[in-house]
Amino acid sequence: MIHIHSPILRSSHSLAQSPRHLDPLIGFGSMAKLAVLLLLAVAASATALAHGRELPTQIKLIRGADAGALGGDSMECVYTVYIRTGSIWKAGTDANITLELAAADGNGVGISDLPSWGGLMEQGHSYFERGNLDIFSGRGPCMAKAPCRMRVASDGTGPHHGWYCNYVEVTVTGPHKGCAQRLFTVEQWLATDAPPYKLEAVVNNCAGAGAAAA
Repeated sequence: MIHIHSPILRSSHSLAQSPRHLDPLIGFGSMAKLAVLLLLAVAASATALAHGRELPTQIKLIRGADAGALGGDSMECVYTVYIRTGSIWKAGTDANITLELAAADGNGVGISDLPSWGGLMEQGHSYFERGNLDIFSGRGPCMAKAPCRMRVASDGTGPHHGWYCNYVEVTVTGPHKGCAQRLFTVEQWLATDAPPYKLEAVVNNCAGAGAAAA
């Protein structure tokens, strides 16, 4: 795993607990922040290649009913993911968290190990702990359309398997593509001992999402 030190990323802990309303048009400040994250992701990939290591394989294509609508399996797009863990008691977890993103046609990407794929927090950071805003960014296959469906899941392992997720925010961009930003509000336990007694949460915003390209 590649750890990147950045005071910009550490400052993310000061962000508000509740997500703000997202405007479809990303402001200059958001674009500047995204540009920094993209540079960090590219730098991490370049470092791995320079040391003879393969790029992470924790991200893969998910094929829906219309597999012809996939954007291709080349790792040309960059995904930036913000995940907020709740501040309530025992909200954090030691379990492995996976993420799936899909368009209305079912095509998308799945990330099996978020920290190994693109964890950007400081060295020694414990991901998915209570009150955390964890940031991940890395390369992956391009989606032909912007994601509108999100599935986040826990494998239920570790001393404390339960996890309370506030939200997942995703930004996707690539060559000759726009910059798509999506907010998926979860506000749910992923646990077997707390309602709704599931280790997954699915947020489907595809109805009326349109066919905007990623």
